[in-house]
Amino acid sequence: MRITDLLKKESICLQAAPVDKNEALQQAIALMEKSGNIKDADAYKKQVLAREEEGTTGIGEGIAIPHGKCDAVTLPGLSAMVIPKGVDFASLDGEPVNLLFLIAAPNTKDNVHLDVLSKLSVLLMDEKFTSDLKNAKTPEEFLRIIDIADEEADTADAVEENSLGKETAEPLCRILAVTACPTGIAHTYMAAESLEKAARAKGCFIKVETRGSAGAKNVVTAKEIEEADCIIVAADTKVPMDRFAGKKMIECQVSDGIGKADKLIERAINGDAPVYKEGQKAEVSAEQGKDSFGHQIYMHLMNGVSHMLPFVVGGGILIAIAFLLDSMGVDMASLSPDERANFGTITPAAAVFKGIGGVAFGFMLPILAGYIAMSIADRPGLAVGFVGGAIAANGKSGFLGALVAGFLAGYVVLLLKKLFDRLPKAIEKLSPVLLYPFFGILFIGLIMTFIIEPPVGALNTALNSALLGMGSTSKVVLGMILAGMMAIDMGGPFNKAAYVFGTASIIEGNYAVMAAVMIGGMVPPCAIALATLLFKNKFTKEERESGPTNFIMGLAFITEGAIPFAASDPLRVIPSCIVGSALAGALSMAFGCTLMAPHGGIFVFPVVEHALMYLVALVAGTVASALLLGVLKKKVS
Repeated sequence: MRITDLLKKESICLQAAPVDKNEALQQAIALMEKSGNIKDADAYKKQVLAREEEGTTGIGEGIAIPHGKCDAVTLPGLSAMVIPKGVDFASLDGEPVNLLFLIAAPNTKDNVHLDVLSKLSVLLMDEKFTSDLKNAKTPEEFLRIIDIADEEADTADAVEENSLGKETAEPLCRILAVTACPTGIAHTYMAAESLEKAARAKGCFIKVETRGSAGAKNVVTAKEIEEADCIIVAADTKVPMDRFAGKKMIECQVSDGIGKADKLIERAINGDAPVYKEGQKAEVSAEQGKDSFGHQIYMHLMNGVSHMLPFVVGGGILIAIAFLLDSMGVDMASLSPDERANFGTITPAAAVFKGIGGVAFGFMLPILAGYIAMSIADRPGLAVGFVGGAIAANGKSGFLGALVAGFLAGYVVLLLKKLFDRLPKAIEKLSPVLLYPFFGILFIGLIMTFIIEPPVGALNTALNSALLGMGSTSKVVLGMILAGMMAIDMGGPFNKAAYVFGTASIIEGNYAVMAAVMIGGMVPPCAIALATLLFKNKFTKEERESGPTNFIMGLAFITEGAIPFAASDPLRVIPSCIVGSALAGALSMAFGCTLMAPHGGIFVFPVVEHALMYLVALVAGTVASALLLGVLKKKVS
């Protein structure tokens, strides 16, 4: 198969003039439709845009190669655009794009077309080839230029294959490389080509393993690894790393493999790379290191949040079902205060669901802390993080304490690794199973117990005292403060203080306070769910998929559904949620709403006085927080 087998003249535009990146993609997709290779343009467009969210396909030098692989593609195909005046494409080098190729790949096991697409990606690294394409006068000439270059590439490959093994001169440096990108269609092969060219220019031997959509190609052998002077891993996805233990390694993004190949080869020649140890992460490249610390913190945080999310979603929905079962099985008005406090466990069926959901919720904070620590210090950090998170969950610090515990645990284990590196080898082997767990758990336990928990507990006590003294001052202000507190830490000391104050008020017969507390806890998850639908470009793919489940948890008064989102971006999410919750609480008090049950969300609305106005307050708070999230959160790149 040749490149021109995938590109038809009706899918070529030589005088395109899009005003921005979005319009350029729209025009390229419209050209692709003319080829007849896609059956659902909207589904294909969604896949192309999703790929752009992972990272720009503007590779630099005025070239962009957007692509989409999905079931909406019936046959592999290409569309092409020459944009004489250029268009801003957020390219890696910041330069406008003049030449764009859009790739459509079917979601099938037959990946013969990927070899053709990878060949096109490599050809686009040739300046003369791209210049000739930009200057083509007709689609026929455009296709002829590609066909000639395709033929020459096949001839060059054959000559190179025949010459393998005939060179006798000792290379300056023996380099192995691995390239991989999330989609595995274009960037993987372009990085490989760029590294190969840079290595040959320096007189180095290089072999590049590509891990694309068609699987691993040109896989390096154990003998080649043993003989190699340096390994370069240019990848945005996980690749098998332990095979490189004991070798000098440079790890970087696949875009660096394309645009900074010369620097990477220079580093390999100079031996400017750390030795990779099995089970550890390689040191980031110098190019990444300039702004990598904040990104690393974010990645550690997201590792904990992504592992915590299933426990929040699964446990939260089970608890919501328990509330629903109790609301259908009992008369809320006839329950005593003690029975209302046990809402969700009154009927046997509800008790089963509440028990299972409660167990899942119990794992939430230890999982968060454990996987943050594991991201920082690898497997030795997992147990230490679990223990720190469990102390936070059982104490007064809540999820904020678990965040602190996760990072503390990770860096404590890293410190222990440095200290124990100096031990004799016989003792060092015991470190992962004896020294790291013992000293790590001891240190995190002492730090959490004596440093983190006491000030948070004191704050909680002072907060309760302040609230008790404020009850008769202003109901609207009290409702605003209590509801806002429910959104500050979503299950932590502020949240618990407000909730305990609300339940205590029920016993005293002050049902208006509990209404404000409950609505404050309902707003954050509902607002986040709404924001993920209204402002999709402000949330990751995983967040968009899990966002709507927060409607269920929010309406069931499960504030914890918002924790993963707050943990990933606390400086923007938490203030947004506080404002909406405070507004809802203030309106609840102003409308004279009351609630006799300490739990249940919409399932206890039948016993809410002025239920319609209570719903109005909930909607107002939810919309306010969602709009703030849309304004404050940054677009996901």
